[in-house]
Amino acid sequence: MLRSTEPDALASSRAAASYPLVPYSNRLGYRRFRWHGHEHTTAANFDDQPHSVHGVGWQRPWEVAAASATEAEMHYAHVPDAHWPFAFTARQRVELAEDALTLRLAITNTDAHAQPAGLGWHPYFPKRTRSRLHAEVSSRWEPDASGLPVRQLPQAGIDGDVAHLGFDHCFDGWKGAARLRDERLSLRLTSSFTRLVVYTPATKAYWCVEPVSHVSNAIHMAEPATHGLVDLLPGATHEGWMRLEVASA
Repeated sequence: MLRSTEPDALASSRAAASYPLVPYSNRLGYRRFRWHGHEHTTAANFDDQPHSVHGVGWQRPWEVAAASATEAEMHYAHVPDAHWPFAFTARQRVELAEDALTLRLAITNTDAHAQPAGLGWHPYFPKRTRSRLHAEVSSRWEPDASGLPVRQLPQAGIDGDVAHLGFDHCFDGWKGAARLRDERLSLRLTSSFTRLVVYTPATKAYWCVEPVSHVSNAIHMAEPATHGLVDLLPGATHEGWMRLEVASA
């Protein structure tokens, strides 16, 4: 279903099958932002990027709170640092069924101040000969040369062979299930979130379809909440889920 890396070769989360995005998805422009009248900065955490990327949860150790053959729950407690200036706790739950994987993710603001919050996942799918994507979306965000979205354009869905898509975009207005098919498997991806980041690099052996809660770099947009970013009050929780169902092609 997902890209696999042998344990002794798993040097970082970037080689994993999937990782959680918390407290934001994709790029945070030029590693700085303003929230409730205060200026904040973040640190570089991605190769050759002027922006910080994917939050902090994907690069930090999580504590396993509970685990069995079919379920696991992991916790992460963030102390304010150079990468994110607010305290929070995150919880991820993994549930396996015979034909499905369900992931649940939550962030709780443990800081004394409101903070911006977003969630998502970054799954990697093996690229096979006839890998194909179908998703009902309403628009896409065109990026500038650095990868930040700069304008929203209509997009009458996605339906095509991955080899011909050429995407590194955030898509808005996702509804229904995304269908990922190839000569071996048929996958059905659903989520409580209504946006997708789709990445189909021509030179890689994988491709990505990422359910996310907000538009990339929403923190710098005129109305972040309109684009999915939550103003999370102290003690409040923001959460979501994704489910990946599998059948033979």
